[in-house]
Amino acid sequence: MHTVVIAPDSYKGTVAAAEAAACLGEGWARVRPHDRVRLLPMADGGEGTIDAFATAIPDAQRMPITVTGPEGTPVEASWLLLPVTADAPGGTGVVELASTSGIELLGTPARLRPLDASTRGFGEAIAAALGHGVSRLVLGIGSSASTDGGTGMLSALGARFADASGRPIADGGRGLAQVVTVDLSGLPALPPGGVTVLSDVTNPLVGAWGAAAVFGPQKGTSGEDVLALDAELGRYAELLPADPETPGAGAAGGTGFGLLAWGATLVPGSAAVADLVGLASAVAEASVVITGEGSYDGQSAAGKVPAHVAAVAAASQVAVALVAGRIAGDADTSGFAAAVSLTDLAGSAESAMASPAHWLVEAGAALARSLG
Repeated sequence: MHTVVIAPDSYKGTVAAAEAAACLGEGWARVRPHDRVRLLPMADGGEGTIDAFATAIPDAQRMPITVTGPEGTPVEASWLLLPVTADAPGGTGVVELASTSGIELLGTPARLRPLDASTRGFGEAIAAALGHGVSRLVLGIGSSASTDGGTGMLSALGARFADASGRPIADGGRGLAQVVTVDLSGLPALPPGGVTVLSDVTNPLVGAWGAAAVFGPQKGTSGEDVLALDAELGRYAELLPADPETPGAGAAGGTGFGLLAWGATLVPGSAAVADLVGLASAVAEASVVITGEGSYDGQSAAGKVPAHVAAVAAASQVAVALVAGRIAGDADTSGFAAAVSLTDLAGSAESAMASPAHWLVEAGAALARSLG
Protein backbone atom coordinates (compact mmCIF):
# COMPACT_ATOMS: atom_id res chain seq x y z
CA MET A 1 0.00 0.00 0.00
CA HIS A 2 1.29 3.43 -0.98
CA THR A 3 0.89 6.73 0.83
CA VAL A 4 0.28 9.43 -1.74
CA VAL A 5 0.53 13.16 -1.00
CA ILE A 6 -1.30 15.37 -3.50
CA ALA A 7 -0.14 18.99 -3.31
CA PRO A 8 -1.07 21.05 -6.38
CA ASP A 9 -1.50 24.78 -6.81
CA SER A 10 -4.68 26.11 -8.42
CA TYR A 11 -5.21 25.69 -12.16
CA LYS A 12 -5.90 29.38 -12.59
CA GLY A 13 -9.16 30.29 -14.25
CA THR A 14 -10.47 26.72 -14.12
CA VAL A 15 -10.01 24.71 -10.90
CA ALA A 16 -8.98 25.82 -7.40
CA ALA A 17 -6.19 23.94 -5.64
CA ALA A 18 -8.48 22.15 -3.18
CA GLU A 19 -10.74 20.85 -5.95
CA ALA A 20 -7.75 19.90 -8.10
CA ALA A 21 -6.27 17.86 -5.25
CA ALA A 22 -9.60 16.11 -4.71
CA CYS A 23 -9.91 15.25 -8.42
CA LEU A 24 -6.37 13.87 -8.63
CA GLY A 25 -7.04 11.83 -5.47
CA GLU A 26 -10.27 10.48 -6.92
CA GLY A 27 -8.46 9.31 -10.03
CA TRP A 28 -5.68 7.65 -8.05
CA ALA A 29 -8.17 5.88 -5.76
CA ARG A 30 -10.09 4.56 -8.75
CA VAL A 31 -7.04 2.56 -9.78
CA ARG A 32 -5.52 1.88 -6.33
CA PRO A 33 -8.41 2.05 -3.82
CA HIS A 34 -6.40 0.72 -0.89
CA ASP A 35 -3.67 3.37 -0.95
CA ARG A 36 -3.68 6.17 1.63
CA VAL A 37 -4.25 9.48 -0.15
CA ARG A 38 -3.52 12.72 1.68
CA LEU A 39 -4.68 15.99 0.17
CA LEU A 40 -2.48 19.03 0.83
CA PRO A 41 -3.56 21.65 -1.72
CA MET A 42 -1.03 24.45 -1.97
CA ALA A 43 -1.09 28.16 -2.67
CA ASP A 44 1.31 31.06 -3.03
CA GLY A 45 -0.81 33.80 -1.50
CA GLY A 46 -3.28 34.28 -4.33
CA GLU A 47 -6.73 32.87 -5.03
CA GLY A 48 -7.34 29.62 -3.16
CA THR A 49 -5.04 30.33 -0.21
CA ILE A 50 -7.85 30.05 2.35
CA ASP A 51 -9.21 26.90 0.68
CA ALA A 52 -5.76 25.32 0.80
CA PHE A 53 -5.41 25.92 4.53
CA ALA A 54 -8.99 24.83 5.21
CA THR A 55 -8.42 21.51 3.44
CA ALA A 56 -4.99 20.79 4.88
CA ILE A 57 -5.46 21.80 8.53
CA PRO A 58 -8.02 19.93 10.67
CA ASP A 59 -10.39 22.09 12.75
CA ALA A 60 -9.73 25.27 10.76
CA GLN A 61 -12.84 27.48 10.95
CA ARG A 62 -14.20 29.79 8.27
CA MET A 63 -15.30 33.09 9.79
CA PRO A 64 -17.88 34.78 7.52
CA ILE A 65 -17.71 38.53 7.02
CA THR A 66 -19.19 41.19 4.74
CA VAL A 67 -16.62 43.64 3.37
CA THR A 68 -16.39 46.47 0.86
CA GLY A 69 -15.50 44.86 -2.45
CA PRO A 70 -13.34 46.34 -5.22
CA GLU A 71 -16.42 47.99 -6.78
CA GLY A 72 -17.31 49.68 -3.50
CA THR A 73 -20.26 47.34 -2.92
CA PRO A 74 -20.70 44.68 -0.21
CA VAL A 75 -19.00 41.31 -0.79
CA GLU A 76 -19.59 38.17 1.25
CA ALA A 77 -16.22 36.70 2.19
CA SER A 78 -14.53 34.96 5.10
CA TRP A 79 -11.25 34.74 6.90
CA LEU A 80 -9.90 31.50 8.34
CA LEU A 81 -9.16 30.79 12.00
CA LEU A 82 -6.46 28.16 12.45
CA PRO A 83 -6.40 26.16 15.70
CA VAL A 84 -4.59 27.31 18.82
CA THR A 85 -0.92 26.34 19.05
CA ALA A 86 1.82 26.94 21.60
CA ASP A 87 3.16 29.90 19.63
CA ALA A 88 -0.31 31.24 18.75
CA PRO A 89 -2.52 30.80 21.84
CA GLY A 90 -5.23 32.95 20.28
CA GLY A 91 -5.09 31.05 17.00
CA THR A 92 -3.83 32.23 13.62
CA GLY A 93 -5.96 34.30 11.27
CA VAL A 94 -5.56 33.73 7.54
CA VAL A 95 -6.89 36.54 5.34
CA GLU A 96 -6.90 36.47 1.54
CA LEU A 97 -6.90 39.58 -0.61
CA ALA A 98 -8.29 37.66 -3.59
CA SER A 99 -11.62 36.94 -1.90
CA THR A 100 -12.05 40.43 -0.43
CA SER A 101 -10.45 42.87 -2.91
CA GLY A 102 -9.47 40.57 -5.77
CA ILE A 103 -9.72 41.02 -9.52
CA GLU A 104 -11.77 37.82 -9.88
CA LEU A 105 -14.58 39.53 -7.98
CA LEU A 106 -15.03 41.92 -10.91
CA GLY A 107 -15.89 39.05 -13.24
CA THR A 108 -15.44 40.58 -16.69
CA PRO A 109 -12.92 42.97 -18.27
CA ALA A 110 -15.69 45.54 -18.67
CA ARG A 111 -15.95 45.80 -14.89
CA LEU A 112 -12.26 46.47 -14.24
CA ARG A 113 -11.68 49.64 -12.22
CA PRO A 114 -7.97 50.43 -12.68
CA LEU A 115 -8.10 53.79 -10.87
CA ASP A 116 -10.98 53.23 -8.46
CA ALA A 117 -10.76 49.65 -7.13
CA SER A 118 -9.26 49.56 -3.64
CA THR A 119 -8.02 47.22 -0.94
CA ARG A 120 -10.46 48.52 1.68
CA GLY A 121 -12.28 45.18 1.99
CA PHE A 122 -9.00 43.37 2.62
CA GLY A 123 -8.28 45.76 5.50
CA GLU A 124 -11.78 45.23 6.90
CA ALA A 125 -11.21 41.47 6.98
CA ILE A 126 -7.83 41.94 8.68
CA ALA A 127 -9.49 44.16 11.28
CA ALA A 128 -12.11 41.48 11.91
CA ALA A 129 -9.43 38.86 12.54
CA LEU A 130 -7.59 41.19 14.93
CA GLY A 131 -10.88 41.93 16.68
CA HIS A 132 -11.36 38.23 17.25
CA GLY A 133 -8.08 38.19 19.17
CA VAL A 134 -5.80 36.12 16.93
CA SER A 135 -2.17 35.82 18.01
CA ARG A 136 -0.77 35.79 14.48
CA LEU A 137 -1.85 36.87 11.00
CA VAL A 138 -1.04 35.21 7.68
CA LEU A 139 -2.03 37.38 4.72
CA GLY A 140 -2.21 36.26 1.09
CA ILE A 141 -1.91 39.21 -1.30
CA GLY A 142 -2.17 37.75 -4.80
CA SER A 143 -4.86 38.54 -7.42
CA SER A 144 -5.38 42.22 -6.59
CA ALA A 145 -7.84 44.37 -8.53
CA SER A 146 -6.26 47.69 -7.59
CA THR A 147 -3.13 49.83 -7.59
CA ASP A 148 -3.71 51.85 -4.43
CA GLY A 149 -0.46 51.24 -2.56
CA GLY A 150 -2.45 49.59 0.20
CA THR A 151 -4.13 52.87 1.17
CA GLY A 152 -7.59 51.29 1.29
CA MET A 153 -6.36 48.48 3.52
CA LEU A 154 -4.47 50.82 5.84
CA SER A 155 -7.45 53.20 6.03
CA ALA A 156 -9.71 50.34 7.10
CA LEU A 157 -7.19 49.53 9.83
CA GLY A 158 -7.17 53.10 11.17
CA ALA A 159 -4.62 55.04 9.12
CA ARG A 160 -5.59 58.45 7.75
CA PHE A 161 -4.64 59.74 4.31
CA ALA A 162 -5.63 63.34 3.64
CA ASP A 163 -5.48 65.81 0.77
CA ALA A 164 -4.30 69.45 0.89
CA SER A 165 -7.58 70.47 2.55
CA GLY A 166 -7.34 67.79 5.20
CA ARG A 167 -10.11 65.70 3.70
CA PRO A 168 -9.84 61.90 3.25
CA ILE A 169 -8.55 60.89 -0.17
CA ALA A 170 -10.64 58.92 -2.67
CA ASP A 171 -10.38 55.16 -2.71
CA GLY A 172 -8.15 53.46 -5.24
CA GLY A 173 -5.23 54.61 -7.32
CA ARG A 174 -7.08 57.84 -8.05
CA GLY A 175 -6.61 58.82 -4.40
CA LEU A 176 -2.82 58.50 -4.60
CA ALA A 177 -2.64 61.77 -6.53
CA GLN A 178 -4.41 63.51 -3.65
CA VAL A 179 -2.25 62.34 -0.72
CA VAL A 180 -0.52 65.17 1.11
CA THR A 181 -0.44 63.96 4.71
CA VAL A 182 -0.31 60.48 6.24
CA ASP A 183 -1.15 59.60 9.84
CA LEU A 184 -0.44 56.00 10.81
CA SER A 185 -0.94 56.53 14.55
CA GLY A 186 -4.39 54.91 14.40
CA LEU A 187 -3.06 51.58 13.15
CA PRO A 188 -3.43 48.71 15.61
CA ALA A 189 -0.36 47.06 17.10
CA LEU A 190 0.79 43.94 15.31
CA PRO A 191 -0.44 40.75 17.01
CA PRO A 192 2.12 39.04 19.28
CA GLY A 193 3.08 36.48 16.64
CA GLY A 194 3.46 39.13 13.95
CA VAL A 195 2.05 39.46 10.44
CA THR A 196 3.40 37.20 7.70
CA VAL A 197 2.58 38.22 4.15
CA LEU A 198 2.53 35.57 1.41
CA SER A 199 3.45 36.71 -2.09
CA ASP A 200 4.73 35.03 -5.23
CA VAL A 201 6.31 38.18 -6.68
CA THR A 202 9.46 40.13 -5.79
CA ASN A 203 8.73 43.36 -7.65
CA PRO A 204 9.68 46.70 -6.05
CA LEU A 205 7.05 49.40 -5.62
CA VAL A 206 8.05 51.65 -8.53
CA GLY A 207 10.03 51.67 -11.75
CA ALA A 208 10.09 49.44 -14.81
CA TRP A 209 9.45 46.37 -12.65
CA GLY A 210 7.12 48.12 -10.22
CA ALA A 211 3.47 47.70 -9.31
CA ALA A 212 2.03 50.03 -11.96
CA ALA A 213 4.30 49.09 -14.86
CA VAL A 214 4.10 45.32 -14.50
CA PHE A 215 0.67 44.66 -13.05
CA GLY A 216 -1.30 47.79 -13.96
CA PRO A 217 -2.14 46.69 -17.52
CA GLN A 218 -3.62 43.41 -16.21
CA LYS A 219 -6.06 45.55 -14.22
CA GLY A 220 -7.07 47.68 -17.20
CA THR A 221 -4.64 50.56 -16.69
CA SER A 222 -3.76 52.52 -19.83
CA GLY A 223 -0.20 53.45 -20.73
CA GLU A 224 -0.68 57.08 -19.70
CA ASP A 225 -2.24 56.08 -16.38
CA VAL A 226 0.58 53.59 -15.73
CA LEU A 227 3.10 56.44 -15.88
CA ALA A 228 0.96 58.61 -13.62
CA LEU A 229 0.40 55.86 -11.06
CA ASP A 230 4.11 55.02 -10.99
CA ALA A 231 4.98 58.66 -10.26
CA GLU A 232 2.27 58.90 -7.60
CA LEU A 233 3.44 55.68 -5.93
CA GLY A 234 6.96 57.13 -5.84
CA ARG A 235 5.72 60.27 -4.10
CA TYR A 236 3.56 58.19 -1.75
CA ALA A 237 6.60 56.09 -0.82
CA GLU A 238 8.30 59.18 0.59
CA LEU A 239 5.47 59.57 3.13
CA LEU A 240 5.58 56.06 4.63
CA PRO A 241 8.23 54.35 6.81
CA ALA A 242 9.13 51.51 4.44
CA ASP A 243 11.67 50.82 1.69
CA PRO A 244 10.00 50.78 -1.75
CA GLU A 245 12.87 48.67 -3.09
CA THR A 246 12.06 45.77 -0.75
CA PRO A 247 11.33 42.63 -2.82
CA GLY A 248 7.55 42.26 -2.91
CA ALA A 249 6.79 45.91 -2.09
CA GLY A 250 5.07 46.15 -5.47
CA ALA A 251 2.89 43.08 -4.91
CA ALA A 252 -0.87 43.57 -5.17
CA GLY A 253 -0.66 47.10 -6.53
CA GLY A 254 1.71 48.21 -3.77
CA THR A 255 -0.21 46.52 -0.94
CA GLY A 256 3.05 44.80 -0.05
CA PHE A 257 4.56 48.23 0.57
CA GLY A 258 1.60 49.29 2.73
CA LEU A 259 1.98 46.18 4.84
CA LEU A 260 5.71 46.79 5.24
CA ALA A 261 4.87 50.25 6.59
CA TRP A 262 2.66 48.58 9.21
CA GLY A 263 5.56 46.32 10.22
CA ALA A 264 4.62 43.10 8.45
CA THR A 265 7.12 40.61 7.00
CA LEU A 266 6.95 39.60 3.33
CA VAL A 267 7.90 36.00 2.49
CA PRO A 268 7.74 33.73 -0.59
CA GLY A 269 4.20 32.37 -0.53
CA SER A 270 4.61 28.76 -1.61
CA ALA A 271 7.38 28.02 0.91
CA ALA A 272 5.46 29.61 3.78
CA VAL A 273 2.24 27.75 2.96
CA ALA A 274 4.21 24.50 2.78
CA ASP A 275 5.63 25.11 6.24
CA LEU A 276 2.26 26.02 7.74
CA VAL A 277 0.46 22.94 6.38
CA GLY A 278 3.29 20.54 7.30
CA LEU A 279 4.24 19.54 3.76
CA ALA A 280 7.74 18.29 4.61
CA SER A 281 6.59 15.87 7.33
CA ALA A 282 3.77 14.58 5.12
CA VAL A 283 6.11 14.04 2.17
CA ALA A 284 8.65 12.23 4.39
CA GLU A 285 6.01 9.56 5.06
CA ALA A 286 4.89 9.29 1.42
CA SER A 287 5.73 6.89 -1.38
CA VAL A 288 4.66 9.28 -4.14
CA VAL A 289 3.93 13.01 -4.34
CA ILE A 290 1.80 14.69 -7.01
CA THR A 291 1.92 18.43 -7.66
CA GLY A 292 0.88 20.74 -10.47
CA GLU A 293 -0.46 24.05 -11.77
CA GLY A 294 -2.28 25.44 -14.77
CA SER A 295 0.71 26.24 -16.98
CA TYR A 296 4.16 24.81 -16.34
CA ASP A 297 6.83 26.72 -18.25
CA GLY A 298 10.41 27.87 -18.09
CA GLN A 299 9.67 30.29 -15.26
CA SER A 300 7.81 27.79 -13.07
CA ALA A 301 11.05 26.74 -11.41
CA ALA A 302 11.41 30.23 -9.88
CA GLY A 303 9.47 29.99 -6.65
CA LYS A 304 6.25 28.48 -7.96
CA VAL A 305 4.44 25.72 -6.08
CA PRO A 306 5.46 22.69 -8.22
CA ALA A 307 9.14 23.58 -7.96
CA HIS A 308 8.95 23.94 -4.20
CA VAL A 309 7.02 20.69 -3.76
CA ALA A 310 9.54 18.92 -6.00
CA ALA A 311 12.43 20.25 -3.89
CA VAL A 312 10.76 19.04 -0.68
CA ALA A 313 10.20 15.62 -2.23
CA ALA A 314 13.80 15.43 -3.47
CA ALA A 315 15.07 16.20 0.03
CA SER A 316 13.20 13.12 1.30
CA GLN A 317 14.09 11.06 -1.80
CA VAL A 318 10.42 10.60 -2.67
CA ALA A 319 9.24 10.34 -6.28
CA VAL A 320 7.25 13.36 -7.45
CA ALA A 321 4.94 13.68 -10.45
CA LEU A 322 3.69 16.79 -12.24
CA VAL A 323 0.20 17.41 -13.64
CA ALA A 324 -0.16 20.67 -15.55
CA GLY A 325 -2.87 22.10 -17.76
CA ARG A 326 -0.16 22.63 -20.32
CA ILE A 327 3.58 21.98 -20.31
CA ALA A 328 5.44 24.55 -22.38
CA GLY A 329 8.29 23.66 -24.69
CA ASP A 330 10.83 25.54 -22.54
CA ALA A 331 9.83 23.72 -19.35
CA ASP A 332 12.33 21.48 -17.59
CA THR A 333 10.52 18.41 -16.25
CA SER A 334 13.65 16.33 -15.66
CA GLY A 335 13.15 16.41 -11.88
CA PHE A 336 9.79 14.65 -12.08
CA ALA A 337 9.24 10.89 -12.19
CA ALA A 338 6.31 11.57 -14.52
CA ALA A 339 4.77 14.64 -16.14
CA VAL A 340 1.20 14.73 -17.44
CA SER A 341 -0.24 17.52 -19.57
CA LEU A 342 -4.03 17.81 -19.42
CA THR A 343 -3.90 19.33 -22.90
CA ASP A 344 -2.19 16.22 -24.26
CA LEU A 345 -4.41 13.89 -22.26
CA ALA A 346 -7.59 15.57 -23.52
CA GLY A 347 -6.35 15.93 -27.08
CA SER A 348 -6.50 19.73 -27.16
CA ALA A 349 -6.34 22.79 -24.94
CA GLU A 350 -10.02 23.46 -25.67
CA SER A 351 -11.08 20.01 -24.46
CA ALA A 352 -8.94 20.29 -21.33
CA MET A 353 -10.34 23.72 -20.49
CA ALA A 354 -13.92 22.58 -21.12
CA SER A 355 -13.74 19.75 -18.54
CA PRO A 356 -10.68 20.34 -16.33
CA ALA A 357 -12.02 18.39 -13.33
CA HIS A 358 -12.68 15.34 -15.52
CA TRP A 359 -9.18 15.39 -16.97
CA LEU A 360 -7.60 15.87 -13.55
CA VAL A 361 -9.37 12.68 -12.44
CA GLU A 362 -8.03 10.93 -15.55
CA ALA A 363 -4.53 12.26 -14.83
CA GLY A 364 -4.67 10.88 -11.29
CA ALA A 365 -5.71 7.48 -12.64
CA ALA A 366 -2.94 7.53 -15.27
CA LEU A 367 -0.32 8.26 -12.63
CA ALA A 368 -1.66 5.48 -10.38
CA ARG A 369 -1.21 3.04 -13.24
CA SER A 370 2.31 4.23 -14.10
CA LEU A 371 3.70 4.89 -10.61
CA GLY A 372 1.58 2.64 -8.38
